[in-house]
Amino acid sequence: MTALWTASDFSAAIAATAQPGAIRDVTGISIDSRTVNEGDAFFAIAGERFDGHDFARSALEAGAAVVVLNDTRQADFADLSERVVFVDDVLKGLERLGVAARKRVKGKVIAVTGSVGKTSTKDALRAALAPSGQVHAAVSSFNNHWGVPLTLARMPQDTDFGVFEIGMNHPGEIRHLVSLVQPDLALITTVVAAHIGNFESIEQIAAAKAEIFEGVAKGGAALINADNPFAEFLAGVARDNGIETVLQFGRGPEADICLDELVLGADGSDLSISLIGDSLSCHVAAPGEHLAQNALAVLGAVHFVGADVAAASAVLGSHGATKGRGEQHQLSVDGGSVLLIDESYNANPSSVAAALAVLGLFDGDGRKIAVLGDMLELGDESAEMHMGLLAPLQEAGIDRVYLCGPMMAHLWEVLPIAMRGTYAKASLDLVADVRADLRAGDAVMIKGSLGSRMGPVVSALLGN
Repeated sequence: MTALWTASDFSAAIAATAQPGAIRDVTGISIDSRTVNEGDAFFAIAGERFDGHDFARSALEAGAAVVVLNDTRQADFADLSERVVFVDDVLKGLERLGVAARKRVKGKVIAVTGSVGKTSTKDALRAALAPSGQVHAAVSSFNNHWGVPLTLARMPQDTDFGVFEIGMNHPGEIRHLVSLVQPDLALITTVVAAHIGNFESIEQIAAAKAEIFEGVAKGGAALINADNPFAEFLAGVARDNGIETVLQFGRGPEADICLDELVLGADGSDLSISLIGDSLSCHVAAPGEHLAQNALAVLGAVHFVGADVAAASAVLGSHGATKGRGEQHQLSVDGGSVLLIDESYNANPSSVAAALAVLGLFDGDGRKIAVLGDMLELGDESAEMHMGLLAPLQEAGIDRVYLCGPMMAHLWEVLPIAMRGTYAKASLDLVADVRADLRAGDAVMIKGSLGSRMGPVVSALLGN
């Protein structure tokens, strides 16, 4: 297997403070000893619940080429004479390796953030860019303080297109992470009231998202949602950071990637687009207006980095939604089937409304059923925001609603009797009632914040 890092380059990049003996060339990077492969470098990061140093020996037994340890722990590993290096701080060492990976890549790098749609857009970009070259992107939502440097460190030198998702829960987090990524293009999907419990206002959320422009490489660009109320603010911040090329996507005439026409369907959307003067048609396999908007951003990014827009458009026609973000399943019920839409990964008022709108597109003979868990990190307005979901439920024509969690109790109180299924304190307490209620021809959508544990509801209904 080709080395991702030679032994000497690896030691130099992480700034090893001590190296008792030889290490091997590195073919992969890991921070989880349970998934270490032969030739991996294992970084013993200390987290809130686990300390990677406790698993360093297991990583070596699994075939790790090297384990990276904190130099304050040298005495604990004095018996190891090879395949070990020490650094001043393990996470900082991983960050330094990520920075070195970014510097040696000559291809284009894209960074994606936004209150909703980050992972879906990142995944769509990975697929859309694939016909044009070697693409590197995380397979999951590795968008935090360890996920971003880990994804960077794993980036091969011959990468043509790197796609990085950058998330945040508090101000200042994006600023640091984007300084590592140094993207050629910074994309903000949208700004809405997600994690607002950690912020003083939605304006502060917009400012935190705009931190992504501080790390854009010289000659790079910004891509923002023209339909978002903060579009003008974000464009101004981008220009204040020396970004001359500021592109916008959306419905308005000021959009560089303009949605001229949109036909929504239960199995996807058909778009007519003006892309910086060129006209094209595109089918997006994943349904929903919010994903059609993401497709505009994807095609704008593909155009900016010089990839094949026509090929990217064709890929979007078969690129469906992913697990926890709209993936669809068929359940066998009473000799027929039920459509299950898995939206279980996360939730805020905007994303729940979008998911309900997708459920509303269902044109079968059965009922539309929503199973909703608490939306977390909404602060003092949480109760009001949960009650506010009544309007999108009614607009989508939802027939039956199942709710769980202390915050969803507020929605239950205002939910019309005819729409009520069951309310429960915990997510799994809903499973038996939902399963018993399903009829052939129904469509059921599951959604809630990750901490609401709606994923296990999906698994239970699927029989997993």
